Amino acid sequence: MHTEVLALTTGDRLVTDLTPAVARFCHQRGDGLCHVFVPHATAGVALVETGSGSESDLADALERLLPTADLYRHRHGSLGHGRDHVLPAFVSPSVTLPVLDGRPALGTWQSVVLVDPNGDNPRRQVRLTFVAG
Repeated sequence: MHTEVLALTTGDRLVTDLTPAVARFCHQRGDGLCHVFVPHATAGVALVETGSGSESDLADALERLLPTADLYRHRHGSLGHGRDHVLPAFVSPSVTLPVLDGRPALGTWQSVVLVDPNGDNPRRQVRLTFVAG
C-alpha cells in the first residue's frame, strides 16, 4: 500500500479538480485501486465533468437541495456553515477508482473533484491511497 496526503487551499472555490494529482500519484504503480479520501466534516469527493458548466450546475443544485439560509441547528461559523456539515451525507468524503497500467480508469468526461463549500476553512487535505491488485 502507498499513501500520500495532498495539502490544498480552496479559497472560495466550491469545486477543485484533483484529477491531475490523482493521475500523478497512480503513475507507474501498475494495476490496483486508488482511494481518494477527504478527512473533513464539510467536504466531499465526486466524479463529475468539469469545464462544461457542471461546476455552476452543481453549485445551483446544492443550493436547491441544501440552502445556505440560516435554518440549521448547527449555527456557528458563517451563514451556510450548518449546510456545509450536512453536505458529506450527499457528497461522499471518499471515492475508490480502478487503476489500470498506472492510470486511473476514468470515463472520457469524468474528473475527480473536491467539493468544498466551507469558505471558513480554505486549507484542506486529501489522502490518496493505492493498493496494488
